[in-house]
Amino acid sequence: MSGLRVAFFLPHFAGGGVERVAVNLAMVYLGLGMNVVFVLAYANGVPVGSLPKDVRIINLKAERVLFALSSLVRYLRDEQPDVMFSAPQHTHIILLLAKMISRSRVRTMLHVGNHVSTQVQSSGKLQDRSYPILLRFLKGYADAFIAVSEGVASDLAYAAKVPLEKIRVVYNPIYRVEMEELMERPVEHPWFSEGQPPVILAAGRLVEQKDYPTLFRAFSRLRYQRSVHLVILGEGRLLPELKKLATELNIAEDLDFHGFTTNPYCFMARCSVFVLSSAWEGFANVVAEALACGAQVVSTDCRSGPEEILANGQYGQLVPVGDDVALADAILKALDHPLPEDFLRQRGRSFTAATAARQYLDAVGIRLP
Repeated sequence: MSGLRVAFFLPHFAGGGVERVAVNLAMVYLGLGMNVVFVLAYANGVPVGSLPKDVRIINLKAERVLFALSSLVRYLRDEQPDVMFSAPQHTHIILLLAKMISRSRVRTMLHVGNHVSTQVQSSGKLQDRSYPILLRFLKGYADAFIAVSEGVASDLAYAAKVPLEKIRVVYNPIYRVEMEELMERPVEHPWFSEGQPPVILAAGRLVEQKDYPTLFRAFSRLRYQRSVHLVILGEGRLLPELKKLATELNIAEDLDFHGFTTNPYCFMARCSVFVLSSAWEGFANVVAEALACGAQVVSTDCRSGPEEILANGQYGQLVPVGDDVALADAILKALDHPLPEDFLRQRGRSFTAATAARQYLDAVGIRLP
């Protein structure tokens, strides 16, 4: 398939989970000799060093995704890509409108990374609440919806009335060989030095979805039984509120809000336990990434993803959402009775970028040799 033109339509490039998925797919397509373009609604502050050097970047220079419509129409008419990936979900509407207006024959593969019904219920944003309504009118212009888990697929079919034959479940492309070198890099953090107490690690945006208050309460309980540290990789608008809660729970001195990092893998490879405390997820990339790094994993059994990744508890512990007592007990068990690292790595490395990249193209009728 050398010469196939593959485009990725994203709002911007902030280095989050969706962007890592896009990069992992792009690396595979570049290796197969395809032409890869990242089309960004706005590129303010793009960390271009995080993108493969052979990827071309097109900045549509829009203030918001909604305002990128006319520029995207021109792009489709002028450059005529063969395939276009779109994420997160509010970009789908703009891409489908642009395809309709431009009369482009581009094959669209729309990445659905969260439950549509949960977003409608929990979000006050118009783009989230209107998504299933608009999608019912525009779904005919979509070639394939790529749901990141069985739970997301079922919800999409129910909430947006998308025909099941248009939905393909493809687990996110997590593992690629380049991660090996990133895992081996040193961690510039004193708590990861030899002789320090065990480090509990969490990674994700500081937003309601991740339910860090439950993790903080569990950590507070754990500290009565064990000397431990908690490191959180991520940024977000709830930072002041979470810092206040940490002070109230008297855990601030053992908690580090480390912020965003382009290499979470070296942290994952050296932590004692990786914890996901989310109220909901689409797939939970970080759970699979932590497994690939050989980390012990404790996760809430939220909708959806963790149960599928951990094979119903075979590769890590699952606890009820919002239950800080169960979460503390599970972390303690993971510390005292760890699973074999090779066993965990094998599971995490089954979510390969090469496999997902082929499944994405297969979903839109393109078969790789």
